[in-house]
Formats: sequence, structure tokens, C-alpha cells
Amino acid sequence: MVLALTVCGSVVALVVVGLFVFGLRRRFIQRSGGTFDCSLRWDVPEAGDTGGKGWAYGVARYNGDRVEWFRVFSYALRPRRVLERSAIEVAGRRVPEGEEELALLSDAVILACLHRGRRLELAMSDDALTGFLAWLEAAPPGQRVNVA
Repeated sequence: MVLALTVCGSVVALVVVGLFVFGLRRRFIQRSGGTFDCSLRWDVPEAGDTGGKGWAYGVARYNGDRVEWFRVFSYALRPRRVLERSAIEVAGRRVPEGEEELALLSDAVILACLHRGRRLELAMSDDALTGFLAWLEAAPPGQRVNVA
């Protein structure tokens, strides 16, 4: 009986510590400001193709001329993807369709982009989209910017 209580107590303590570290990581990412909730779909197939990868929920952070994207459900302190402002081309925007409505936040708008020739989609709120497009357009003089 004592062994079972000790094991259960240890499991509960590990879960609490894991959740604390999870929250601490989120605070670490947000400490410099300029963060927004952003789902990412990498390697989007061409129209009509099947395959590609699904949506991953994350947090994006502006860092100079880059946007750093972190998975929400991860303990990693480094960004999973880094998007350079000069390499992002906006191809269009759309609203979620079908099963995407269940996978994304309720007010999400999907922004189709190209980054160094790789197709990707970012899903974010209207407010975050306005900020993201303003950040893209605020590139230094002489830098190529393509915003649809």
C-alpha cells in the first residue's frame, strides 16, 4: 500500500514539474515580446496533389528580420523554424475549410507563403495577420518584399 502511494505521488509530482517547465518555457519565449499564436503547415502540396504535412500549433516571435516559430507542445528552447523576412513571399490568403476548421483556432486566417521556394501556410488571427503583413512591408529600403 505504501509503495503504491509512493509511486502515485511520484507520478503526480513529475506531471506537476513537467507542466511547470512547460509554462516556464512559454514565458521564456515571450519574454522579449513580439509573440503571437501561429499554426504552421510546412511542405504544402500543390493544388490537386495529396500528401504534405498537417498543421502544427505554435507560437511565433519576431526577432529582427526573422520570425522564429516554436511548437507549443515541446520543451525545446530553440525555434523549430526560422523565416527570414527577405525570403518570405506571400501568395494569398484564405479561410479554413473542412477539417482545418477543427484543427485551427476559431478566428484563424490562413496565409499561403513561399519561403526559399518551399510552400508553407501560416494560420493566425486577423490581428496577428495585420501585424505580420505590416512587419513584412516594413522591410529596410532596398529589400525585396512581396505581399499579396
